[in-house]
Amino acid sequence: MKVEFAPLSVPLQRRLQTASVVQWIFSFLGLAQCCTAAFIALFFTRFWLLSALYAAWWLIDREKPSKGGRRIHVLRNCIIWRYMRDYFPITLMKTAELDPRQNYLLGYHPHGVLAAGAFLNFCTEASGFSILFPGITPHLMMLSLWFRIPFFRDYVMSGGLIPSDKESASYVLQKPEGGNLLAIIVGGAQEALDARPGSFTLLLKNRKGFVRLAIQHGTPLVPAFSFGENDIFDQVKNPKDSWLRRIQHRLQQIMGISLPLFHARGIFQYSFGLIPYRRPICTVVGKPIPVQKKHRPSEEEVDQVHQKYLNELSNLFEKHKAKYNVPEDSHLEFI
Repeated sequence: MKVEFAPLSVPLQRRLQTASVVQWIFSFLGLAQCCTAAFIALFFTRFWLLSALYAAWWLIDREKPSKGGRRIHVLRNCIIWRYMRDYFPITLMKTAELDPRQNYLLGYHPHGVLAAGAFLNFCTEASGFSILFPGITPHLMMLSLWFRIPFFRDYVMSGGLIPSDKESASYVLQKPEGGNLLAIIVGGAQEALDARPGSFTLLLKNRKGFVRLAIQHGTPLVPAFSFGENDIFDQVKNPKDSWLRRIQHRLQQIMGISLPLFHARGIFQYSFGLIPYRRPICTVVGKPIPVQKKHRPSEEEVDQVHQKYLNELSNLFEKHKAKYNVPEDSHLEFI
């Protein structure tokens, strides 16, 4: 006898989708602080041994984030990520096959405020990464600061996140068996300060470290553009040389993270809040750019590959922008 369950009503589905996004927002804006507070607070309770044991484990396991991390497939496949996917919705599109016998370095653009597309596409299976790219294991780089937070480090590693440093990147790219994709949000935290609807400004003109890394390992470069990533939040105006922008840059230099003043809608109303707008995000993955391996590339060689990458990224954007309602006169701006 086959038991069939009635489909969820549309209002219930929308509430579950919103709840999943609230959980994701909290996980990056509040969970780290909660984990730190819990770790310290436990030392002053009868459960102090839990924090003591975790501290010992942390010491033993301290190198794990830079050695490929520790993904947990059950969490990557959790249903909550599918509700988050459907909230916007978020989709992943490929334009070329990736050979699982090779490693790849993918440049993700733009950063957006919270990199929603990057997280969902490469840290979960909600958009079907493993189906689209069989035999490829994705790794997304994240600020090293987050891997110093107790408990939280294990949470972010479970999705395939690794620290954004050269050691961690090299560990993934030099695996001889291939089948690894290292995703780097090239614009980083600084680019988040320019994330607002209708913006196509990328902090990329002088960002060449990822290109040099690809050449040193002979790893093909893969451009990826996420249409709609900048559209899910509004941001308080912070033009260049404004007092707010100067403060944000200063805080970034001190803490390593940027603090964009963003807003969108609320949970029970649509006029103001921290919940992102329901606007579609589509991440388009371009074709690999072959790179010749050279241990010590010259500046000229790096510049040549970097320019080729810029051209391929621009071509990818121009080819697909009409599908995602981008005005014909809009083009990528590299700063």
